[in-house]
Amino acid sequence: MSHTISFKAKNRLIEELLKQDNISLLSKNSFMDKLLFKKKEYAKVYFHTGTIDNIASENIKNAKKIIVNSKTLKEEILQKFNIDENFVEVVYPAVDIEYKKPKEIKLQFCEKFNIDPKKKIIFFTGRNLKASGVIEFINIVMQLANNNFFALVAGDKKQITNLKFQLSKFNLEDKLLLLEDYKDIDELFLASDIFLLPTHTKSFALNVLKAMFCKTVVFTTVNNASKELIDVFSTMDSPNDRSMQFKLEAILQNKEDMKLIKKQNRKIAKNYTLEKQLEKINSILETI
Repeated sequence: MSHTISFKAKNRLIEELLKQDNISLLSKNSFMDKLLFKKKEYAKVYFHTGTIDNIASENIKNAKKIIVNSKTLKEEILQKFNIDENFVEVVYPAVDIEYKKPKEIKLQFCEKFNIDPKKKIIFFTGRNLKASGVIEFINIVMQLANNNFFALVAGDKKQITNLKFQLSKFNLEDKLLLLEDYKDIDELFLASDIFLLPTHTKSFALNVLKAMFCKTVVFTTVNNASKELIDVFSTMDSPNDRSMQFKLEAILQNKEDMKLIKKQNRKIAKNYTLEKQLEKINSILETI
């Protein structure tokens, strides 16, 4: 059976889905359609992310199936609209990374930037560095008593230039590397030991899932939907959670705990590969 779909924002999963013969993107009403008062059509399946605006509300009310990327978002929709919970399905974002041995990637990366490979790399990145908590990240890691780490921040040229200016009065070169427009961002996830994202945003942070897939210890805030995939220890009460320093110190000092968490995170993330998430969506479509 063929299905029409529409979405709030395109992602890798939707791109792959649209390659299937049984899936088509709902065409928007043309100017002539509006002039002729042609009845507006709605997609059978609506993929929703982010805030629920007027357009999203219209699609949610008229779709036969709504697919969201977190339980948090499903709950928000169920509270706002009088619809059966079976109409809303949760499909977490898909991780699409070529996995390589982290130890090998880290050695290559450390050699490239003259970093001691024995040090643990604590990584931070995000589309919007400020909203993702870059200042909180720097405040947390720079107050660590343990020196067995090196902090890494990656972003686009404009944001990194801004950050360099903000940090120019501090001498952080021996502990912090700022990378702008880094060509292979996946390499940074693989080279890292810890991914710390003290984000202010609610929308599911795909970078959390990427870091988990790359066998990295992950910490993020309770307000972010990606917290649904991590445990309580890895969850921050807020971007300024004071317990984070204690947690990082504990992980940096205990190699066995770090190794165990890395292994567990990768095991969880392997359930959300592009292939597996496509299978899940297709099985949902069969029920319509």
